Amino acid sequence: MKNVEVLLRDYVENLGRCGDVVKVASGYARNYLLPTKLAVPATDDNKKLMERRRARLDAEEAAHLAEIEARVAALSAIAVRTVENVDENGHLYGSVNAATICALAAESGYELDEKHVRLPEGPIRQAGEHSVRLHVHGEHFAEISVTVVGEFSGETAADAEARESGAEEVPEALVPDTAPSTD
Repeated sequence: MKNVEVLLRDYVENLGRCGDVVKVASGYARNYLLPTKLAVPATDDNKKLMERRRARLDAEEAAHLAEIEARVAALSAIAVRTVENVDENGHLYGSVNAATICALAAESGYELDEKHVRLPEGPIRQAGEHSVRLHVHGEHFAEISVTVVGEFSGETAADAEARESGAEEVPEALVPDTAPSTD
């Protein structure tokens, strides 16, 4: 099989980006890259033309990267706070998930998309300060601070269980003595 050199006109996955000169199988070049205009033959004239295009694309890419980094910096400044009910151990009765974090950020004036919130350990179920990653673009992530303040109602797990079952505690003094009398 004969390899040929082609000059890529656009990004081709697992091959290269615009302006790269790559060696590929002649069939791949002839049947896919050249007809779809993803590549051109690697001649001196084409290389000169591509250098100018590549310079323009590099400038656009640098501007785009600056925008992404500015967004990462802006998002990293976000700190949201919520108050949730907790048990005596500080565990939340519910959880703080991606939707909750997006709603809290919206209250602060930031629009986030749920699919960009990364919670690798699942929803937050413990009171305290947590660091949450937001996917911004490609390999760029922002870290935001989510503070969950626990509000303890003073009710223990046993009290909650008794309340939910409907049983009422009767003081000991009111419980009749059911022991048989030995008169």
